[in-house]
Amino acid sequence: MNIRVGILTAPKIEFEQKEKTFILKNVRIGIGFHWDRQEDQEFAGSLEIRDNEDGTQTAINTIDLEEYLCSVISSEMNANSPMELLKAHAVISRSWAIRAMQKPNHEGYDVCGDDHCQRYEGLKRMNERAVEAVNATRGQVLMYSDEICDCRYYKCCGGKTEIWRTCWEDIDVPYIQSVQCNYCKSPSPKVLRLVLNDYDQETTDFRDWKVSYTQEELSEIVRIKSGIDFGDIIDLIPLHRGVSGRIDSLKIVGTKHTEIIGKELKIRYWLSKSCLYSSWFEVSRNPSPVTGNPSWTLIGHGWGHGAGLCQIGAAVMASEGMKYEEILSYYYVGSRLSTPAL
Repeated sequence: MNIRVGILTAPKIEFEQKEKTFILKNVRIGIGFHWDRQEDQEFAGSLEIRDNEDGTQTAINTIDLEEYLCSVISSEMNANSPMELLKAHAVISRSWAIRAMQKPNHEGYDVCGDDHCQRYEGLKRMNERAVEAVNATRGQVLMYSDEICDCRYYKCCGGKTEIWRTCWEDIDVPYIQSVQCNYCKSPSPKVLRLVLNDYDQETTDFRDWKVSYTQEELSEIVRIKSGIDFGDIIDLIPLHRGVSGRIDSLKIVGTKHTEIIGKELKIRYWLSKSCLYSSWFEVSRNPSPVTGNPSWTLIGHGWGHGAGLCQIGAAVMASEGMKYEEILSYYYVGSRLSTPAL
């Protein structure tokens, strides 16, 4: 089974064709997030350069699904991670990819190569351990009842995982339920160095974090990110939280405009120059003793949407000797492993 991955769209795609691989120049990763950057990446499989109506080009990589997974699990987490973490990730990444291929949300290809879908960064961070993990779980997916699970995941839940409706549609997904996760509470520096890729190690406050804004700073950020002139922001009011504490409905009050926004990702984008680590935060409003104008401190927890598998928590579980089957059943409630004929 092959998968088509849209890796890069640019005015002109720069690439180098090699005997069995190709190198794409200036691939942007972490688009819109705090680790946003560019790097050259080498890929197996075939390359198609598609000309778009707006004059840009898109690089599309067609590759065998199992080869794709070898790259994904070593792009999402370090390929030197404990083997049981890599196996667990192979299963959930395979499950997610098959679901995405059945209902693609991109035009002309199945999935993209960045965090919008799954990180797919070619051969750069891959090693034989990633290949071993994919081969050891070949064909395995998570099932609930008679359907393949839509296995969502993220870096760190912050202590408690979230339910589906807080992040996406207002539906109940039975295997995406909230569970207590103490595994990501105090991961050792040794585990983090082992399981996080180089640029992820730059983020050191991913579980418990704090950001502060003056009124001028916050008003400008919201204006730029929303495209709406709220005037001076005078209040941030959480209206509803999910079971983990993540805000999925927030009232932003300005001198010119007031609006209720959600869900969690929109809140994270609108309140940061890049993107807040999560929407699980408390709002501290602090009037200036001089001007009386408010400033804000957001005291938050976790990195990501929080629904499904906590990658840091799963890494700690694997480092403590837990098997991948146990890890998966912990985060995806009521699911089961299966090797269906596709």
